Amino acid sequence: MQATRTRRIAAPLFAVLLTLVVILGTTAGAHRVGSARAAAGHPGKEHGAAPLIFGHRGAAGYRPEHTLASYDLAVRMGADVIEPDLVSTKDHVLVARHENDITATTDVAGHPEFAGRRTTKTVDGIAETGWFTEDFTLSELKTLRAKERLPDVRQENTIFNGRYQIPTFQEVVDLAKRESVIHHRRIGIAPETKHPTYFDSIGLSLEEPLVAALRSNGLDNRDSRVYLQSFEEANLRELHSRFHLRVHLLQLTSAGPTARPYDHVVSGDPRTYADMTTPAGLKEISTYADVLGPDKEQIFTRDPAGNTGAPTTLITDAHAANLAVVTYTIRAENQFLPLQYRSSADPNAFGNMFGELHDLFAAGIDGFFTDQSDIGFAAREDFLGFTYGVEHPQAKAA
Repeated sequence: MQATRTRRIAAPLFAVLLTLVVILGTTAGAHRVGSARAAAGHPGKEHGAAPLIFGHRGAAGYRPEHTLASYDLAVRMGADVIEPDLVSTKDHVLVARHENDITATTDVAGHPEFAGRRTTKTVDGIAETGWFTEDFTLSELKTLRAKERLPDVRQENTIFNGRYQIPTFQEVVDLAKRESVIHHRRIGIAPETKHPTYFDSIGLSLEEPLVAALRSNGLDNRDSRVYLQSFEEANLRELHSRFHLRVHLLQLTSAGPTARPYDHVVSGDPRTYADMTTPAGLKEISTYADVLGPDKEQIFTRDPAGNTGAPTTLITDAHAANLAVVTYTIRAENQFLPLQYRSSADPNAFGNMFGELHDLFAAGIDGFFTDQSDIGFAAREDFLGFTYGVEHPQAKAA
């Protein structure tokens, strides 16, 4: 990525963008990341439209993640798309959890009737001890309640512990449909398949019920605002070639220099995420996906102190391969921000998330995952020149 694509948006276009993205929320944002996959090839991008806001696990900065309350709040804060991570129950129902290990995100440890379910499993090569969704039926999971995953970081969220159930994927789809009607703008969904190779190995494949759900809800079409994500490659290829899905397919990548998809580890494929994000690797990704989801640290280099440095060529290279770029994860707390945007030594205090987002907008991202959609929405308004009708000086600079 290079920060060479400047944006000079005239006032009339500002008004159009505000109407389409903020009020109607229909096609402008979706087209920025490309229309849904067409059978004849990959989508282009309409330059100048606003980057999409993906509510990361809902509004995880303000509510326990992956709850209907979290998704609802993200929408109310301006998210264009909500993100449910998907795992399977014992009876093969897709539910929204960041991991199949639910020890840290539910009150399962306080249920003596499930004490015997605590076990140790190896997931993606890592041994974990706890309680796992695949050992519970949906009806059993529904007796549990969600809790804040990062109580030391987001203590305020803990007051919502015990209030919300684990939602099914269908419940998330229903919420997106309902919120679209309420807010008069189309709310997208970005389901991520978690540990697909692992779930295949235990006979609970994620792809078949996911495809069935998308099709039964009329979402498998070229106009659908669905972004189906995975850190693995094989299942995205399967969704493209075997199931012929027409929604967006989004290849997630990691910043670790030796990190690689777990399906590559299993198959013996030596390619790392670094290999996959070279110009040749991006061209290969474009044969089965139309969106790249890089770690934000792949977009800007960092010095040893933690300041962001010169941009990489990733965004430029991805766009050249006709891939839109939706980066993760933008968070307001100091510990998650580059050093130059931290407000203090307090790791949990809010820093200058606006500054990081302005850099990413100027670099040309097409969307971003965030735990704080309200700040993301305000930053997007700033960048486009909308601060309650007053042109923002940073918009001129961009």
